[in-house]
Amino acid sequence: MARQKLLFVFGTRPETIKLWPVIHQAESQSEDFEVRLCFTGQHRQMAEPLLKLFGLEPDYDLEVMEQNQGLSRLTAKVLLQLDEVLATEEPDWLIVQGDTTTALAGAWAGFYRRVPVAHVEAGLRTKNVSSPFPEEMNRQVVARLASLHLAPTSLARQQLLAEGISPAKICVTGNTVIDALLYVKEKFLPSLDLARTFSQIDLSKKMLLITGHRRESFGQPFRNICWAIRDLLDEYPDLQAVYPVHLNPNVQQPVREILAPKGQKSNMHLLAPLDYVEFVALLSHCYLVLTDSGGIQEEAPSLGKPVLVMRDNTERPEGIQAGTAKLVGTDRLSIRSAVSELLDDPVAYERMAQAVNPYGDGQAAPRIVEALRQHGNGHNGEYSGICTVVGSVNHNNGGGQYENVSGGLSLFDVYRDRGHTTNSAPGHPAGSLR
Repeated sequence: MARQKLLFVFGTRPETIKLWPVIHQAESQSEDFEVRLCFTGQHRQMAEPLLKLFGLEPDYDLEVMEQNQGLSRLTAKVLLQLDEVLATEEPDWLIVQGDTTTALAGAWAGFYRRVPVAHVEAGLRTKNVSSPFPEEMNRQVVARLASLHLAPTSLARQQLLAEGISPAKICVTGNTVIDALLYVKEKFLPSLDLARTFSQIDLSKKMLLITGHRRESFGQPFRNICWAIRDLLDEYPDLQAVYPVHLNPNVQQPVREILAPKGQKSNMHLLAPLDYVEFVALLSHCYLVLTDSGGIQEEAPSLGKPVLVMRDNTERPEGIQAGTAKLVGTDRLSIRSAVSELLDDPVAYERMAQAVNPYGDGQAAPRIVEALRQHGNGHNGEYSGICTVVGSVNHNNGGGQYENVSGGLSLFDVYRDRGHTTNSAPGHPAGSLR
């Protein structure tokens, strides 16, 4: 089979984290794949530290962001600039991840240029296009445009089949965020002095780790969230609440108004956005998680942390079904009640903390690269047959247990074989950014 050119298109923090394992897996097989990276800059402030951490050097930087830019203008700019990249590179596959504006515009650009699109983390659905907004619609549209659907779970595969996607175009791989999480935990956390890094936090006490940024919660729902957190801190004065605050002004304003006064005491810690290693360190140490994030619903169960999801629905119902996560909405009393139960009831806590992690075993990246190899050149929808990368999925406390990829290696194997034995990120020189 001829060497395939893969163009990865990404621009946000979660895309960078979740595509990094696939990029490096493909780079480790340079005899089969030529890798090109296109960074849109959609989350530049939050994504650039990850580029440096993981040693990713984009071949293209679209620099699409500007002050007070709407979704329509952002989509149009990515689409127009990416079209020029595709004309230059003529890749065999354009690879996008998740549900961002970058992913949507990337898939459209590939479709218009007749470049096959591979969608990592395909098949997640709430079936409510207003929640999450605009992510749910983005995912549904990308599914219509993609030629290969890399579903993280069997349930995601079923969602795609229900929408009429051919089973020959779907591979169940596990979620790449588990690959990244486990690698960072093993390679970086042992050398991080948590007490020194977070000297303002009393690490001897129970920690509530908080993240919140969803667009559909802006306004009164977000104020409800903040008041619920403040209520909990009054009720549990020994509880350490740690909140890395998103940079969006719609998040910053209510947080500073309602929670900043609590910061004058010792149990409310409002932090700037953290780098990924620091965040994984806090996630590993915390007692429980209160979030509206999608990715954290996947990451926390791998570390045995219960997740309370401040949303009315989720495109990741596997965690709800497995018992690792619980929907609590944005109602002030509901949030208080759910957190209090886990703080006060050890049985309820252990039931969630010890539940099965349904999202993967840390080898999604080799399965994805094997799927690209199996499907070969995806032009005109011609495939080598039904995807056989992953067989049946059986879950245990170690996460999703998947059939091993034929000839596939884990991230750890790849980096060990390439001589990476230190705590520096593999691939390119640390800190490099073209």
